[in-house]
Amino acid sequence: MTLAVFFGCTFIAFGPALSLFLFTIARDPLRIIILIAGAFFWLVSLLLSSLIWFIAVKASDPRDEALQRGLLIFGVMFSVLLQEAFRFLYYKLLRKAIEGLVALSEDGCSPISIQQMAYVAGVGFGLMSGAFSMINLLADALGPGTVGIHGDSQLYFLTSAFMTMVLIFLHTFWGILFFHGCENRRWWEIAAVVLMHLAVSGSTFWNPLYVGSLVPSYLLMAAAAVWAYLLSGGSAQNLRRFLLCKCLVKGHRDPSGCWGPSGCRGPSGCWVLGWGKGLLGNEARS
Repeated sequence: MTLAVFFGCTFIAFGPALSLFLFTIARDPLRIIILIAGAFFWLVSLLLSSLIWFIAVKASDPRDEALQRGLLIFGVMFSVLLQEAFRFLYYKLLRKAIEGLVALSEDGCSPISIQQMAYVAGVGFGLMSGAFSMINLLADALGPGTVGIHGDSQLYFLTSAFMTMVLIFLHTFWGILFFHGCENRRWWEIAAVVLMHLAVSGSTFWNPLYVGSLVPSYLLMAAAAVWAYLLSGGSAQNLRRFLLCKCLVKGHRDPSGCWGPSGCRGPSGCWVLGWGKGLLGNEARS
């Protein structure tokens, strides 16, 4: 039973993210580098926030339960703000990287657009966040032991897996929204990302009332997904074409004007440095 819980929770938490990695990132070495660098930035933010929280706990009275809970809330909120600060630093670094790639390329074009960087960086943030959220739980899921034997919820591992999955997706969508806000100086979009992140992290304090954390998180994920899709050049018409499989030729236009996965380039053949239309498969006009 423990082995079934382990594999079930692993596939729930990381299966969708693994699919995104295999189908959209793994074939491009540059995207892999960006993903690993994004994961590293998230890791550094976690280490700094953990250090500050550890110092605060050691300097406080461990017998004061109200104070310890307050420090826990402070640590979570501070960690969220630090993660978003490092997301901004990573955006600035990638923006410099694009300029360097353009300067080094023979045709003066960047091999990757800022939109794709936003997506890959978001996946990197999400995967590292999910790994730290779930690895210890998966190790415990292998047993020995029985979940809920002392009256606690038997859904602990399952709900943790679903929460990890939604956080990975949210980080992906937040990356797209955050980079779009930075690129177009729409600071309210950046503020919206920070507020959503604070809301999702704050909802976890409802646990073990898991409905209080999972339902709001999935609703915010749906809203962020639609928002990111629209900002990336998506539309209801594009979605209908995709569902009807009208884009048949990879990297070429079909009669309806749709582009395949490798066709996100401007009319000159160069990647658009600004925020064009389309994240992975729509035409971007310079």
